[in-house]
Amino acid sequence: MRDISHKISTLRTASANAVIYITESTAIKIKHDQLPKGNLFDVARAAAFLGAKATPQLLPHCHPVNIDAMQVDFDYIYPSSHPDFFTEPQLNAGILITVAAKSIGRTGIEMEALTAVSIAALELYDMLKPVDDQLEIGHIRLANKTGGKSDHNRFLAPLASCAVLVCSDATASGQRQDNSGRKIEEMLLTTGAQVTDYQIVADDKLLIQQAIKTWVDRDIPFIFTTGGTGLGPRDVTVEAVSELIDKRADGIAEAMRGHGQQRTPLAMMSRSVVGTIGNSLVVTLPGSTNGVKECLEAILPALFHARKMMMGGGH
Repeated sequence: MRDISHKISTLRTASANAVIYITESTAIKIKHDQLPKGNLFDVARAAAFLGAKATPQLLPHCHPVNIDAMQVDFDYIYPSSHPDFFTEPQLNAGILITVAAKSIGRTGIEMEALTAVSIAALELYDMLKPVDDQLEIGHIRLANKTGGKSDHNRFLAPLASCAVLVCSDATASGQRQDNSGRKIEEMLLTTGAQVTDYQIVADDKLLIQQAIKTWVDRDIPFIFTTGGTGLGPRDVTVEAVSELIDKRADGIAEAMRGHGQQRTPLAMMSRSVVGTIGNSLVVTLPGSTNGVKECLEAILPALFHARKMMMGGGH
């Protein structure tokens, strides 16, 4: 199965449709409760719920998800009211099945919605076949979905200018190769952002502040540092940045720590801070490559929305 352990949990929604085509006489029998198998829609609705819950057992690559809400609706449709569903002249009536589902998790709920609507259609078919030999199922489709990539794309920031500052004595002296700064650059580029500057400095408050001030004066919107967020005697990045911050963005820092804590207990040692300096947003990240990766997974690309807010826009 595909690895989704790096994803954050968000609200996911999906709605799906299907149509079972019936004759007009069948529609009359349903409305007058004249079916040999009894109540139609309550049984089909229950079948839809069971089908949604069984999706991971039916589709091998589907991850189990929490179904936090699901609604199943049935509506009579005709060529005059829903012409898009009646492309064949012999079809003159139908039942439109609509499933709407919600889940808070790391993967979408569209397959559960599609399974539910398909099972509901099959249940209607089974219950109606004694009275209608012209039944036909069609138009099974995903009508809408939100969350995950759907929301991810809303926050992508094409050409957003970013700067990366590596804070490390060992890297500055050439004793160690930089991997964490390059990981930041790599992940930013996947969002469409641009890394317009990249520097390496020693663990020195004045050097760190000097680099950041230069970028703030150049109005670079997003500044990322890596290193110096731990508890070591030379970890001074947090102090250097904190002295410059105008407004703290503690929610961003907590999102990073919360995401990391679900993966390693060492994430609680991070003292990372985030805040604005002038019109720039500064994010301090850990010095490890994996720490950088997990922190950015938690905040990108939604982080780019901060620029709009900083410049006077709302949510």
